Amino acid sequence: MPRHEIDKDAWGGATEFDALLADIRARRREFEDQKYISQDIIERFKKIGVYRALVPKRYGGDEKSPMEFLQMVEAIAQADGSAGWVASFGMNPAYLAALPPETVEKVWAEGPDVVFAGGIFPPQPARKVDGGFLVNGRWQFASGCMGASVCGVGIMPEDGQSLPRMAVIPRDMLTIEESWDVVGLIGTGSHDLVVKDVVVPEEWTFTRGGKPTMDAPFFRYPSLAFAAQVLSVVTLGIAREALDVVQKTAAGRQSVTGAPNLGDRAYAQIDVAKAEAKVRSSRAFFYEATEDAWNAIVADGHPTAHQTSMVRLAATNLTHECAEAVRICYQMSGMTSTYNDHPLSQLYRDAGMCTQHAFMGAITYQNAGAMFFGKDPLPGYL
Repeated sequence: MPRHEIDKDAWGGATEFDALLADIRARRREFEDQKYISQDIIERFKKIGVYRALVPKRYGGDEKSPMEFLQMVEAIAQADGSAGWVASFGMNPAYLAALPPETVEKVWAEGPDVVFAGGIFPPQPARKVDGGFLVNGRWQFASGCMGASVCGVGIMPEDGQSLPRMAVIPRDMLTIEESWDVVGLIGTGSHDLVVKDVVVPEEWTFTRGGKPTMDAPFFRYPSLAFAAQVLSVVTLGIAREALDVVQKTAAGRQSVTGAPNLGDRAYAQIDVAKAEAKVRSSRAFFYEATEDAWNAIVADGHPTAHQTSMVRLAATNLTHECAEAVRICYQMSGMTSTYNDHPLSQLYRDAGMCTQHAFMGAITYQNAGAMFFGKDPLPGYL
């Protein structure tokens, strides 16, 4: 198997995994039209191990490595960006492990295949009352919430001292308002979560990115860096699909102007080579940084600040380089790709949407550059 390629046997076997990808690819329009990933696909994600991948074995999980998880998301995202984005939230143990140990036991008491979705921003004020925090408010961008059994919302305890926290709430104790009306990644169903007068016990809250209360190699991997990676790798899958679409369609396409087929045009050959180089080089940096940080954890416990910064930088770089590769594919295909039923149209919109996430902003470059010069990055970067 080529280095950094997915081992399908670890995800239900090649036959089942490939069948899932084929079904997802065939149903892209369905997901866009309804604005969420259908529940039967979520159930198949459970079956192949998306949601138990990073759960400790003591709770029935598989304890896969970050590399294995990222390769899985990349493959699903190539079939459909929204499906890959929703699958990426199988990384939720990185967050939930910050809950108290007794609560963690309850989270996975009935099995490890817990589907979690979160709407973190803006953190809403929460008053301390008997039994916990009184939670009210609305939160945006809860990707995958339509298929979730447990949701998290951002709160700010009104004690003037605490950091923002995430309150974990059963899906049936909140309302999903279907507000997701955007240009790309439409199938993620990243709707608003609305909570009214729900008391959340303090032990069911945690600081996002807080120190895990359990010890296993995965929980020593930098959680916020990983949260950026699982989203950025979606753009990689989208870019690979865009290149495949161009390659498969170019030879048989006739120009209405009588010009040579796309694959025979010099400018197209040059541009597609540049796109291919962007995807391959950014992918290599991305998985190299992942492997470097993971090897440090396996060897002696923790990645260095530099290794964590490289993970963050590689994730942001991957997103922007792959989105540019998709743009190249879209532009070289001319008017044909502008139709909504053309695969490049959706791929272009989805890739552009990935670049808009806060994790992929220019602030990453600023922080990585500051560290290059021996200066401290901004709080929250590492």
